[in-house]
Order: sequence, then C-alpha cells, then structure tokens
Amino acid sequence: MTVSKVLDYAQPSLQGSLRIPGDKSISHRSIMFGAIAEGTTTVEGFLQSDDCLSTIDCFSKLGVKISVDGENVSVHSNGMDAWKEPDEILYTGNSGTTTRLMLGILAGSSISSVLIGDESIQKRPMKRVTDPLKLMGASFIGRESGQYTPIAIEGTKLQGITYKMPVASAQVKSAILLAALNAEGETVVIETETSRDHTEKMLQHFGATISVEDKTIRFKGGQTLTGTHVVVPGDISSAAFFLVAGAIVPNSKLTLQNVGLNETRTGILDVLQAMNAKITIQALNNVSHEEIGDITVETSTLKSSVISGDLIPRLIDEIPILALLATQATGKTIIKDAEELKVKETNRIDAVVNELKKLGATISATADGMVIEGPTPLHGGDLKTYGDHRIGMMAAIASLITSSAVTIDNEACIAVSYPNFFEQLATIVK
Repeated sequence: MTVSKVLDYAQPSLQGSLRIPGDKSISHRSIMFGAIAEGTTTVEGFLQSDDCLSTIDCFSKLGVKISVDGENVSVHSNGMDAWKEPDEILYTGNSGTTTRLMLGILAGSSISSVLIGDESIQKRPMKRVTDPLKLMGASFIGRESGQYTPIAIEGTKLQGITYKMPVASAQVKSAILLAALNAEGETVVIETETSRDHTEKMLQHFGATISVEDKTIRFKGGQTLTGTHVVVPGDISSAAFFLVAGAIVPNSKLTLQNVGLNETRTGILDVLQAMNAKITIQALNNVSHEEIGDITVETSTLKSSVISGDLIPRLIDEIPILALLATQATGKTIIKDAEELKVKETNRIDAVVNELKKLGATISATADGMVIEGPTPLHGGDLKTYGDHRIGMMAAIASLITSSAVTIDNEACIAVSYPNFFEQLATIVK
C-alpha cells in the first residue's frame, strides 16, 4: 500500500551525529558469499532493508540456514552442492542486485530455478547479464530471450571467458565473477571504467585468489570459499543524502559515522569538494577489506561543477541528490555520461528533472544527464517517487529548504535501502 507523506519544516538547521545504516551492496554480498561458502559466516552491521531481505529469502528457499538478529546475521552452509532445488519461484522484490547477481550464481549451480521480481524489476534489462553468461554456457529461458524476468535458469557446468564490459556495471561484472566460481579455466573481465569492487574484495575476504590489475580482473574457477566474519560499513550512498542536506540547509553541522570509504564509491566526496562543500573526513580503519571513516559536513557556499566521465560509475546512485545540491550552487552544473540512469528503478534522468522542476528548479534533461542552474530558491509541491527510494529521499531532503510543504506520494519505497530514514532525519532537525 502506498502512503503519502507531508513534509513541512520551518527553516530548520541540522545538528548532531548519525550512524549510517549498513552498505546495501555489501549486505547483499555477505549473504550470497556466506551461502556459497563452506562453514559459518557471521555478518555484523547487516542492512535490514527490503532489498537485502529479498536476498535472504531467496537463499532460504535454496535450503541455506540463515538466522537474523537485528543487524547480526548468521549463514550456515555446506556450499553450493548442498543447496536444494526450490519448491517455489525465487522472488527478488525490487532488488536489481539480487536479481542480476543470482543469475550468475544459479547459472553455474546444479539446480533449476526461476527468478521473478516486482513490477519495476520486470521492466529492467537483464540481457546485459544473461548475454555474457550464455557465452560461458549458461542456459536461460525468459521474455525476449532473457531480457526480462521471469527468467528460468537451468544450472550447468560453465566455461571461463574473456569479456570486455560494454558499460561500467558492478552488477554485470559481479554476475560474471560469481558464475566463474564454478567455471572451468580462467575468466577475465576487462572494464571500460572501474565500477564498485565489493565483489572482488569479498572474494578475497572469503579466501579466494583474484588478480586485479588496472581495469583487468582475472579469476580462476574451481576455488572454494570458506565461511568468515563480515563487518558491513555504513552505506555512502545513504550518507550522501545527509551530506547534501548538511551542505545546503542553513546553520547546519552533521557528522556521519561509520561510512564506507571504498575509493570506487567516493565520487560523491570528490564532487562535494569540487563544489566547495565544507567536509572533513576522518579515516578510521579497514574492516573486511573495506575502508571506513567518519565524515563531517557544514553549511556551505557552493559553486557549480561538471560531473562526467570516470566519476559517473563512482557516484551513479548519488546523482539524484547531487542534482538537488546543484540547484543551490552558483553557476551551471552539467551532469553527463550518465545514460545508465535510464535503466535504474525508474528513468532517473526524467524523474529527477520532472520533480525538481515542480519545486521551481532551473533544470533540463539531456540524452545522457542533465543541466542545472543555480542558486534557485525552491517552493513546495506534490512530488512523485515513481516507487524509487532515491527519488523519495531526494524529495525529503529538498523539503528541508523549500518555502512551503512538500508531499511525497509513497514514503514506503524508501525502505528498499534506508528503512529508518525518517526516524534518523527527525533526530537532527533543530
């Protein structure tokens, strides 16, 4: 059920500290790798969001024993050979990560299964994953030759391939590497631009050997993963909404704790610094092959920037909130090379432009991004989320600086990645 929410803040300031919830990408992978590995895997800081719970549900249907106690999860597995064929369809909900990575995992398994997602997932392209997997010998049956779910997977023995990525996509890369676990020979993935590397790091953390040299990844099949302990850092994509809020809301100072600082994900920090945001970063330590730290942000006098090229894969999920940031920056901000936004939970280029225009932003869409001019005072309005969590959170942060109330049509969609978003927001509004 969709429930609208009215957001009306009277010239707030933001003060205090937040512990950012666990990284969604790493939470997904911790369950997947724990299910593939032999032995017990314990996860600390797991994100209990709708998407990540979809991953748990799918592996539970494969017979993997998973127990959840808040942010602590235990996964008990005897490896993939011990999985059972599921009695029912594996439902991935709204999670593109669950869907695409499981296509890779199941392709090299010994079982038959069917994946289906919600209405949004059923419109998202899967051939970018199924095509390279077919080159490895994978067998799929799905709408438009495996373009859309539902997709049936007949697990089979795979062969290693050399594959040059046509687009920068961590999901495609990860699906190939996960399939390579059960493939004969070596699999080589060549990236055009470096995408987030949580899969490569987690393979190492679970005891596998993988070679990463510049943009070429080499991985030999037949390796066995061993259960281990995983600490999940805070999600920098979730932190991004409060980083922008702290920069654009007057008289604000926020510290965001326990944030992942993986360099394939920190494009948001590079852009904030380029746009003159007042941020300080205190690196803390390395946990489970991932860097973490605390980030402090203060109200800033912002300037425009060009966001393009190899920055885009490092901040693709943060572009909606960066568009809002740009409305408060002096000059013309140009976002380009971001066509990937068209195949997210919704067409995020059109969604961001349409909704920010309703608030009075000077913004226009281009074929591969958008152009925003500022600074522009924003007023209230009725906004659509399109069922997209990041559009919903962008709208909520915008309401902090609008002259009147903002109504969002579906607050529930935010639970996909940040179930306690509004509770945390309430603690820092002064």
